[in-house]
Amino acid sequence: MSVGYIALEDGTVITGRSVAAQGVAFGEAVFTTAMTGYQETVTDPSFAGQLVTFTAPMIGNYGVDDARLESSQPWVKGVLMRRCGGAAWAEWLASHGIVALEDVDTRMLVLRIRAAGAMRAAVVANDDELDVTAAIDLIRQQPAMEGQALVSAVSSVEATRFNEAGRVRVAVVDYGAKASIMRRLQRAGAAVTVYPHAAAADELAEYDGVLLSNGPGDPEPLVDEVAAIADLLGRTSILGICLGHQLLGLATGHSTYKLPFGHRGANHPVLERATGRVLVTSQNHGFAVAATDEREATYVSLYDGTVEGFDYPELNARSVQFHPEAGPGTHDAWPILERWVEGLQPA
Repeated sequence: MSVGYIALEDGTVITGRSVAAQGVAFGEAVFTTAMTGYQETVTDPSFAGQLVTFTAPMIGNYGVDDARLESSQPWVKGVLMRRCGGAAWAEWLASHGIVALEDVDTRMLVLRIRAAGAMRAAVVANDDELDVTAAIDLIRQQPAMEGQALVSAVSSVEATRFNEAGRVRVAVVDYGAKASIMRRLQRAGAAVTVYPHAAAADELAEYDGVLLSNGPGDPEPLVDEVAAIADLLGRTSILGICLGHQLLGLATGHSTYKLPFGHRGANHPVLERATGRVLVTSQNHGFAVAATDEREATYVSLYDGTVEGFDYPELNARSVQFHPEAGPGTHDAWPILERWVEGLQPA
């Protein structure tokens, strides 16, 4: 095992020990506070293009299992840990070509990201392969996450049927959809078909409900996707999750912006404005809908006031920024998906 390092675009360098694939991985350095769900995290398409730091002190301690995958492959570029908790996890990362380091001072790294914001970075498995000066120069040549439209790289290529039987028919627009969303829809009684990100509104309108999925990158460049949602409003029931929430916000006249270091973890408190109830939620996003006092804003982040949900009864559309499928995460928001499916009426 070789000595490696992570370098940030501001010149910060933190050493570690390589435990997985050799090579160099470039991406945006971010962190997640979730204590479990490491397989779900690295296979979540919303993490595409990112170098993920786990704040929990040990990662990999309960092994690996294909049942925990959110997609067929990892989407993270690199993994950073204080301690790798098992050989099976390290071997799984290596088998998928993921550069990973342990013995990283993750506390220092997270504090730096919190202070300066998510940054372009590189994880180097072997410090003999690329010296720090060259690495920082290459990092500064990489594109920033802001302005990147990444959904085309993670979305389905063609429409596929996830399951046949169901009381109602639901279309999932795949901007980077997690498998747990489709599984939960199936268990709630829906027949699910997954569509590519560029699906036409006329085709989607034929379904009893349309779910706008999570996904990576900046929502603002997704002009065609926003136009399709605007065209779909009022024609069928819509539920947006994560990126789908942000796109619904753009389609209804709200604005989005890049958060300093994002919301990533399974312990994010969200206020349900109508009841005063606080939900502890699972989140994974680097962009957000700007705060507003408008009536349609149903949920608000108790961290920074960003909009965590919309409800447009007149348009039969609603959304949440957090993840009601909770894969992984707490179950406070679980009923949202089931209630939405229960409220759909078959054509």
